[in-house]
Amino acid sequence: MPRYTPIDYDAYDEAYEDDNFEGPVSSKPKPKKRVETTLPGVVVRALGHHYEVETDDGIRLCRVRGRLLQERSRESTLVAVGDRVEIVPEGKKKGQIDSVDERDSVLSRQRPGSNRPAEDVILANPDQVLIVFAAAEPEPHTRMLDRFLVIAESNELPAIICVNKIDLTGLDGAKSIFGEYEKLGYPMLYASVTEGRGLDELHALLEDRLTVVSGPSGVGKSALINALHPGLNLRVGEVRDFEGKGQHTTRGAHLIRLPFGKETFIADTPGIRELGLYEIDPGSLAFYFVEMKPFIHDCRFPNCTHTHEPECAVRAAVARGEIAAERYESYLRVLDGEDLQLDEW
Repeated sequence: MPRYTPIDYDAYDEAYEDDNFEGPVSSKPKPKKRVETTLPGVVVRALGHHYEVETDDGIRLCRVRGRLLQERSRESTLVAVGDRVEIVPEGKKKGQIDSVDERDSVLSRQRPGSNRPAEDVILANPDQVLIVFAAAEPEPHTRMLDRFLVIAESNELPAIICVNKIDLTGLDGAKSIFGEYEKLGYPMLYASVTEGRGLDELHALLEDRLTVVSGPSGVGKSALINALHPGLNLRVGEVRDFEGKGQHTTRGAHLIRLPFGKETFIADTPGIRELGLYEIDPGSLAFYFVEMKPFIHDCRFPNCTHTHEPECAVRAAVARGEIAAERYESYLRVLDGEDLQLDEW
C-alpha cells in the first residue's frame, strides 16, 4: 500500500500567490482569449444596415456588431457617415464595426415621427460648410444664401462663401452682390474655373478638413472640385444640389475623398429641407443671423420676435442701417415659414 504524504498547504498558498504559478500539474491550461485585430476607418456611405468604411487597405462593406447594437441610444444615430470607427476585418472586403469614436460635431435634424426629441445625424464630424453661389448664370438670390447660413449657424459649423463664375461679372460686379457678407465677417472666396482664379485658395481651405459642399443648381460645384483634381472626374451635378422635395426626403450623405492632405473629404448631403429650417425654434432664429446677436439682449421684452414689439433693439438697428434691410427681410420670411421654390431657380 503506497505511503500517504501530507500536503504542505502553506507552500501551496505561497506558490498560488506567485504570478507565475499555473496551478496543479494535473490541471488543464485555460484557453487564451483571442485578441481581435481592429482597423481604424471612416464611414463614407450608409447602405441600409451596412456601411462602406474607408480604411488604409481600401473600402470595406461593414455591418454593426451585435454588442454595439445593444448599447445604442434611442436619442441619436448609432452610426453615421463621417463617423470615425474601429472595425474587425472579415476577409479582404468586409468587416464589423466594433466601436464609434466620440463625435466632434454633427450636421443633424430632429428625427421624424419621434414622440420625444431625437437627433437624426445626417453627417458626423464636419469641419465646415462651403456654400457655392454663382455671380451669374444662374442669377444669385441672396435670400437663399441666407437660408444656407442659418443652417450652418444652427449646427454651429463655420461657413465659407464661394462666389464662382466671376469671369461673367468681374470681381467688382460680384462684390456688389455679395459684399454685405464680407462685412458680416464670413470668409469669402471669389473664383472662376474658366480663368483658374481662386483655386489655390480653395485648395488650402479644403485641405485636411471634412467640408460640406452646398449650393443651388448650376453654380459649378462639381466643376470647382474637378479643377482642384481633374483625375476625380466628378460628373456635372454629382455633388448634388439642394433640391430635395418634401420635409423629410430621404437622401443619404456620401463622403468623397480628395487626394491631397491626409484627411481631406467633401460631403455630398441631402436637400435643404432635410437640414432643419422646419425644426428651428422661432425664438432662436435671430441668433442665427450673426449681425442681430449683439442687439437681441437689448430688447425690452426677453421673448421679443423683432417684428412688432415696442423698444425692439433689432428693429432700431435696422432703422439706423446697422443691420441690412435685405437681411432683416430674410429673417422675417424665414420666421413666417415662407418656402422657397428651389427647383424654379
